[in-house]
Amino acid sequence: MPVPGPGYSITVRVEAPASTTAAGDLTTAVGRVGGVLTAFDVVESHADTIVIDISANALSENHAQDITAALDSLPGVRVRKVSDRTFLIHLGGKIEVSPKVALRNRDDLSRAYTPGVARVCQAIAANPEDARRLTIKRNTVAVLTDGSAVLGLGNIGPAAALPVMEGKAALFKKFADVDAWPVCLDTQDTEEIIMIAKALAPVYAGINLEDIAAPRCFEIEKRLREQLDIPVFHDDQHGTAIVVVAALRNALRVVGKNIEDCKIVVSGVGAAGSAIIRLLLRKNPGDIVAADIDGIVYPERGNLDDNLTWIAEHTNKDGKSGTLHDALVGADVFVGVSAPNLFGAEQVATMNDDAVVFALANPDPEIDPLEAQKHAAVVATGRSDFPNQINNVLAFPGVFRGLLDAAAHNIDDNMLLAASDAIADVVDNGKLNASFIVPSVFDSAVAPAVAEAVRNAVRAERAG
Repeated sequence: MPVPGPGYSITVRVEAPASTTAAGDLTTAVGRVGGVLTAFDVVESHADTIVIDISANALSENHAQDITAALDSLPGVRVRKVSDRTFLIHLGGKIEVSPKVALRNRDDLSRAYTPGVARVCQAIAANPEDARRLTIKRNTVAVLTDGSAVLGLGNIGPAAALPVMEGKAALFKKFADVDAWPVCLDTQDTEEIIMIAKALAPVYAGINLEDIAAPRCFEIEKRLREQLDIPVFHDDQHGTAIVVVAALRNALRVVGKNIEDCKIVVSGVGAAGSAIIRLLLRKNPGDIVAADIDGIVYPERGNLDDNLTWIAEHTNKDGKSGTLHDALVGADVFVGVSAPNLFGAEQVATMNDDAVVFALANPDPEIDPLEAQKHAAVVATGRSDFPNQINNVLAFPGVFRGLLDAAAHNIDDNMLLAASDAIADVVDNGKLNASFIVPSVFDSAVAPAVAEAVRNAVRAERAG
């Protein structure tokens, strides 16, 4: 199922004989070991030799080494250098701070800094709300993590989490012109994280919690929402839930089903799965059956934490027990945010006709999408190399753009549902089909539509 992609892209500089067959020999060597050639550039040419940069996508670091070895083994060819293109774009970090005002002379400096800045400080001291008008606060979000649940890598700590948080900040700027900044904390103590976030809050108009392990993330978000006057949004929970609900709305339109008549199975009840369930319940589904590593969640199962207890009390109307495979029998929808390779086509065949399968575990989904397609009418994954990628980038930039524009002090489910509907609506009836239920992350219409929907929801909350 996996195909070579840009995540393992290399550029190999080789010196080769200046022969008529050199280019063909080199490109054939890359293809012979399964690499995907993306660029072939001659950088030097001499009477008897040429120097070429060959760029190729690989499956893994070991596969990249195989590509390099295949090139190096050709007669008369010498590999000079190998560059990992992913590491190259991270050199020196991916974001920077740039001044918005000119500092050309003493006159400029006197207004932007001392002595003029003192007057602005005094104005904010007299009226703290002026911080939103006179500082970066109005457009600034903290991307806050403790490094305990980074991507699929687990508890790798704050320093190793920094490249992800930088990337998140870059996406905020790219898609919604939000100035976000990584805040990677060297603590995984709930009370310390809450204390630090509260102490940092005066600088920011919102906090995006990121990659904090469950169940600690639930307590941190809950307490910060209660104690701060700025919106706190845990993207692993709510960003995922927003996009899943949007995608499911459109998938059900494709297959002609109403959510009120559907049995939905959710695999994984950590941060993402729990938030998906809570937001789906606002849509009044026929039933939701949740499953985790210990099987179907039901009240009498035992060993349930607070989160699982809530899930057990609000799902699984018939009190069903058993395995994930048991849960899939007669289901209309599967949503997986759990682990790879949990079931196959034979289990999808036990679902109802025109089934919808969202296998979102990354990088390897709960079921091979090609296997799911044998019986499911609509299939989505979290991957970029298959149709219907469920990606949080569709949600969080626009959500925060709307919150910041509205100077929101909180965020609630109505705002999340408004964002979800806005994403779904970008795929109008002229575009909608089984392979296109959510817009591209590069669709420029998405973030503005989400922002407008969130702004309107904030206004509605204030009015009512």
